[in-house]
Amino acid sequence: MSSIGNGGGVGFTPPFATLYYITEMGIRLLPRDVSIKIAAGEVIDRPAAVVKELVENSLDAGATVVSVTIRAGGVEYMSIVDNGSGIVADEVGLAFRRFATSKLVAVNDLESIATLGFRGEALPSIAAVSRVTMVTRTAGEEAGTRIEVADGKTLGKHVDAAAKGTSITVRQLFRSFPARLKFLRTAATEGSRIQALVTRYSLAYPRVRFQLTIDGSLAFSSPGSGSLRETVAAVYRPEVAEAMLELEPDVEEADVEDVGVQAHGMVSPPPVTRPNRSQITLFVNGRWVQSRTLTFAVEDAYRGFLMERRFPLAVVNITMPYEDVDVNVHPSKTDVRFHREGLVFSALQRAIRRTLTAYSPVPSLAPDHHSAPAPASPAHAPNVSFTRAPRRAAGAKAPDAPTTDGAPPVMGADRHAFAQGMAPREVLPALRVLGQAQNTYIAAEGPDGVYLIDQHAAHERVLFDEVTARASTTPAEVQGLMEPVPVDLSPAHRDLVESQREIIEWLGFAIAPFGGSTYLLRGVPAAISAGSPAEGLADVLDAMEEGGGYETWEERAAYSIACHGAIRAGKSLSLQEMTELTRQLEACRQPNTCPHGRPTMVHLSTTQLEREFGRS
Repeated sequence: MSSIGNGGGVGFTPPFATLYYITEMGIRLLPRDVSIKIAAGEVIDRPAAVVKELVENSLDAGATVVSVTIRAGGVEYMSIVDNGSGIVADEVGLAFRRFATSKLVAVNDLESIATLGFRGEALPSIAAVSRVTMVTRTAGEEAGTRIEVADGKTLGKHVDAAAKGTSITVRQLFRSFPARLKFLRTAATEGSRIQALVTRYSLAYPRVRFQLTIDGSLAFSSPGSGSLRETVAAVYRPEVAEAMLELEPDVEEADVEDVGVQAHGMVSPPPVTRPNRSQITLFVNGRWVQSRTLTFAVEDAYRGFLMERRFPLAVVNITMPYEDVDVNVHPSKTDVRFHREGLVFSALQRAIRRTLTAYSPVPSLAPDHHSAPAPASPAHAPNVSFTRAPRRAAGAKAPDAPTTDGAPPVMGADRHAFAQGMAPREVLPALRVLGQAQNTYIAAEGPDGVYLIDQHAAHERVLFDEVTARASTTPAEVQGLMEPVPVDLSPAHRDLVESQREIIEWLGFAIAPFGGSTYLLRGVPAAISAGSPAEGLADVLDAMEEGGGYETWEERAAYSIACHGAIRAGKSLSLQEMTELTRQLEACRQPNTCPHGRPTMVHLSTTQLEREFGRS
């Protein structure tokens, strides 16, 4: 026997919930209780999904206090209590009917959704796979209403005493859906998913006080003060919150202002990192989303600030006109599509990059250098509260922005834009070179102490900036070879040379086929002319070939050129060479780190010197 739906594809529920199946006798309607459970499985796949839908309903109802209580990972018991607007008595039963909602009226409303919920599927889906009790009262009613629903059927409804707001209790989740129970993890794991969700929404709505109780113990509580920094302290730790950098307002990018796309929130300074992306929390108009494009934008903004395989901590809300984002992609409502994806990517990337380059400290040699430094004057930083997006004025037209299929372009489509995006503020003082230590570090004196400069990392930064700056306007300088060098390329390298010939030639390689897998290398970028030409080409092609990450092929090649051509550790330098390298570093757009995120220098302040020598 095979099955068939009446439309859509995987993960799609027909609007009238009429599912069919084929037998030897023909196509027949599925029984209603079966079709309801199939549809419910799209919305509710685990206890955290129940909490998500009900918390979003609470936020849509204007709640300022949301209390969540769970037992046994939420399978046995979940309770969500809020002080929101409540539901009027006559509509309580209707709330458990599929596609019954107060948030949409006409089909055009789907084009500009301003609420977290809108599909009218959450309550009926939850009630289809559990036993639900709701008690609710509005401000204008003297008494509340209690209703009990199990397996999609109403068991009773009557008047009950209640405070203003809504209380929903969910028991025996998936009690009539044992197949789903088998795929749940341990109670501890399911509980941690719920805690992650509650803390996530506390970050999006710092004005709301959230409480989570797990198996009788208070697991999380947010202040509800409206301060994002205070909420970050509750979710992570006070020292992390103190170090967080508030995104600076965009006062220069008029095109972003015109369409109302703005990034609000906080990001971690480069010293505060995580081993994975799990603490990059992103919202669009207050809705938590999972977006590869936005995550890519965050990582791209930190390019050159972080060591490889380290990730930032970020809490960012993107506000934009509702009509510019499609949230009706999947019943879970965590996947979204942007009408101008390139513009959203650019707005987020620029906001974070601008904040990081304004911070950009030189690492200190203080004994506690592993601790995260705090941004300047954190006590005076204004509170941040996420707000809903403004609607665009009728008739207003947004300027066109590049859109992409998957990861947005960074350098390939616009080399000049890439080079400009790397430009931070001037952050280094003028330094006087004193000498060289261990043929690796340049010692220099500044207005506030001594600086030790890693000559290889510093030269990498200088060369990388030269390559990218030149590539944004003119091809790289080619150093012709006295005699062509034959190089034997692997199939992957041959494919790169042929498919990305324009990039490779732009970077300064003069290469031509010589028959079979052999190519003749006639010239190399001037930056790597001192080394082995064949080895330099192989390194660049290897860098371009590497998958993953967020760099374009051009950037990987530029990294490799800079690394291959940079002065090595152990090389003795004259005073003139050290002085020239230091001056070149001072002129770089991002002098404090090499292209891979390693520090180019460390600072021993005058205060530290005096303390170490007992002068203070």
